[in-house]
Amino acid sequence: MNRTHDGMDWVLVCITLVLLGIGLVMVHSASSVISAQRFGDAFFYVKRQLLWALLGLGAMAWTANVDYHQWRRWAPHLIVVSFLFLTVVLIPGIGQNRGGSRAWLGIGSFGIQPSEFAKLALILFLAHNLEHNKGRLQSFWRGFLPPLAMALVVVGLIMLEPDLGQSVVIVGTAVLLLFAAGARLRHLGVLAGMGALGFAGLVAMAPYRMMRIVAFLDPWKDPLGKGYQIIQSLYALGSGGLLGLGLGNSHQKYLYLPEPQTDFVFSILGEELGFLGAAAVLALFASLVWRGYRTALYAPDAYGSLLSAGITGMIAVQILINVGVVTGSIPATGITLPFISFGGSSLTLMLTAVGILLNVSKQSVFPVR
Repeated sequence: MNRTHDGMDWVLVCITLVLLGIGLVMVHSASSVISAQRFGDAFFYVKRQLLWALLGLGAMAWTANVDYHQWRRWAPHLIVVSFLFLTVVLIPGIGQNRGGSRAWLGIGSFGIQPSEFAKLALILFLAHNLEHNKGRLQSFWRGFLPPLAMALVVVGLIMLEPDLGQSVVIVGTAVLLLFAAGARLRHLGVLAGMGALGFAGLVAMAPYRMMRIVAFLDPWKDPLGKGYQIIQSLYALGSGGLLGLGLGNSHQKYLYLPEPQTDFVFSILGEELGFLGAAAVLALFASLVWRGYRTALYAPDAYGSLLSAGITGMIAVQILINVGVVTGSIPATGITLPFISFGGSSLTLMLTAVGILLNVSKQSVFPVR
């Protein structure tokens, strides 16, 4: 079959920009009431999100033009820097505590979340490690365990914050990478069993996590407490109907749904744009994931393939977790919806990662249709 270089994946670029635009609109719509109440400025959150979006687009443009093979050389240094920042954030007086998690570095209300950038650094490192040691991957001790151990070290540092949501994303991404690299299903099965036991242990160690599980199973048992947020989220999605209440016409953003511009922005989107609007956004996400795995499939080498699979897997895992939470399908974890939720660190990281994906696609060879 004849094959050709397609150059820049402009379909992926357009999908990303459309999602980013939808995100800016929804952040403003979801946050306008709470912004006006807190800061006397209905545009407070969206202005900050716009600044992060511009920074992220600049990072995306840069990484799209950096040969992705360079990341192989930088990966060991980046993972060490990530360890450093994940350690520093735990120091009282340096790390900022928000929402019960010491996960931020910054001054005042301006901060970055080191765990977001650790996710990308880990993907860069694991892609390099798995490509370099692909001949050993069938061995549990020499090939499978070392990259898994590196991921668990990152997870361990993040759990000290604590941040279960980010840890789940990292474990899910690492498993997808190991699968893409050709790990034995038996080893992945053992890992799944260990992960289930570890998750159960983490839930048992923290009463608030157990309360989240209980709230997930029966939110009406504590409708004004742990079940409140998911109940309000379901009210928002349910009242949207097929076509929605109209952009800007959400009722739940009037201080019913806490922090609607962050983890639960998809609830406001469903309320205002309805089932069809929410389905259209999910279709855009599905298209983005498809373009990512298409790049992984036709990447010019194993490193590019693993890098693309890891980045796409990270995005896909976050989408599944966030949408699962707001629809009441899984317990609350505090994970943002890529490109849509308010959050500077998450948005910048996602756009930077898409830039790397675009650079791989520029060097990929696709079949002629």
